[in-house]
Amino acid sequence: MSDSGKHLPLDEFDRPDETPRKAAYDLEDVVEGLDRRAFMGVAAMMGAGAAVPKMLRQQGGQEQPVSKEDLDAMERIMGLEFTDEEDEAILRSVNGNLRSYNSLREMDIPLDTEPALTFDPRPIGFEIPGGDSALEIREPSRLTRPASEEDLAFTSTSRLSRLVQTGEVSPVELTRLYLDRLQEYDPTLHCVISLTEERAMAQARRAEEEIVSGIRRGPLHGIPWGAKDLLSTRGYRTTWGAKPYEEQVINYDATVVERLDEAGAILVAKLTLGALAMGDWWFGGRTRNPWNPEEGSSGSSAGPAAATAAGLVGFSIGSETLGSIMSPSARCGTVGLRPTFGRVSRYGAMALSWSMDKLGPICRSVEDAALVFNAVRGSDGKDPTVVDAPFRWEKPRPLSDMRIGYIPGEFESERWDRKRVKTYADALKVLKDLGADLEPIELPDLPIGSMRLVLNVEASAAFDDLVRSGRVAELTRQGRGAWPSSFRAARFVPAVEFIRAQRARRILMNHADLLMSRYDAFVTPNSSGSMTMTNLTGHPALAVPCGFDEDNDPMVLMITGRLYDEATILDIGWQYEQATDWHNQHPDFA
Repeated sequence: MSDSGKHLPLDEFDRPDETPRKAAYDLEDVVEGLDRRAFMGVAAMMGAGAAVPKMLRQQGGQEQPVSKEDLDAMERIMGLEFTDEEDEAILRSVNGNLRSYNSLREMDIPLDTEPALTFDPRPIGFEIPGGDSALEIREPSRLTRPASEEDLAFTSTSRLSRLVQTGEVSPVELTRLYLDRLQEYDPTLHCVISLTEERAMAQARRAEEEIVSGIRRGPLHGIPWGAKDLLSTRGYRTTWGAKPYEEQVINYDATVVERLDEAGAILVAKLTLGALAMGDWWFGGRTRNPWNPEEGSSGSSAGPAAATAAGLVGFSIGSETLGSIMSPSARCGTVGLRPTFGRVSRYGAMALSWSMDKLGPICRSVEDAALVFNAVRGSDGKDPTVVDAPFRWEKPRPLSDMRIGYIPGEFESERWDRKRVKTYADALKVLKDLGADLEPIELPDLPIGSMRLVLNVEASAAFDDLVRSGRVAELTRQGRGAWPSSFRAARFVPAVEFIRAQRARRILMNHADLLMSRYDAFVTPNSSGSMTMTNLTGHPALAVPCGFDEDNDPMVLMITGRLYDEATILDIGWQYEQATDWHNQHPDFA
């Protein structure tokens, strides 16, 4: 694929051979062979005059669907060729998109509304908070080593850090423990794409030598971790979870890998993701939920969440475009931090959506997330979206000093069992008992769901070469709702509609900024409404375990904060965590 599909230079990685299935046609030759009705269909979709769409699309005020004939004609002009089965799936999506177009057209968008084309989450006039950064581990300075290796494997990173620094635990011993557990439990969980054993043991020996000699790189020194396999790692495959890239090797380290190396952390595995960052199905099968291996772990950061929950790594790095840290954290019962857009460099990471992709930690405690985030944040001169802003993790701020909202409608669902409803009610009560005065709020009344077409179009552009080569058919999942159909269908989203969606997004950003100017944070379940909005606006969010439902599946509370203010949502999550014991629960493999 072209360099548009990744946050990395084209000449620095190996790619599969991709030959287009069909060369582009000459426009005059194609049009000459079309009858009038087919040409009118093409002209309407290409934007050739206002009268044509009206004539073709409306009859008695009713919307007329795009036909197979329309689709065939447009494919000929664009030099594309799909099978009849693929066309059938495309038609469903194309006609479904018409509803989103109409919804967006009904919005009143002033002429001077700027499209969010080069994305910056800061609304006009927004100032990044000033001041210095600070980091202070809140765990006790001295801890006792857990009685068993099983307990050691599930120990939080912040506690492991204390144990390693005081010599209670050896980095080599800890690395060997996690490598052995990865090999033992991967046949059940399918969460590993590549073990990085040689690299890991060399890093572990170096960390041990440094610590013994008094060198301290920070709280992650000597802690094993796992990388979602969309992060390039020198000398190892970076497969993106997709069959066409199964043997791809990128010959340099992503910025987050470099930064964790500098922090003394030890990379033990490249972990699974749903193919091209969708769901939990990859070319090796489905990543499983450690709490119930009969179920998937959700995605797309499927492997990082499963491995962290199962005690196979100290922590992991995932990515989120539209829920890929929050959702698997909810399914697997982990703490997931989605930072503000532009807080962590994506250099060396697969690009899905340039205006929505974010990298963040998946951990077993809130403080772990704070320590990992601190190690990877900040500009590197390679990802132009990254800005520097302070991060202060020290004495917690009382919840009574904060203004915290909640969305009542998102805590109510007829689909939930009684235990799930009670668990969320109990979680809100804990926050109130901690001093939070929860205020009901509502999301902006805008067609937020329709703006999701931004992601599909950007993703389609990122993987256009894969689609045109025909190798997209090699992805594990096909059919409606899977990437192949979405990529193909997005080719038929007019550029005007894409830009209109970006301008609508700018209005959404302004509404979100107004809302967050009144609140320090707001809490919700792991819900699609607020998750979609805040992924579009770039706001940070934290998933914190809060209990289990009737099927013993984990549940999380999602805490969303202001731009560049990860510290506040981490403070809220940490205080909630200290008042409960859900983060200490783990699946019993025995």
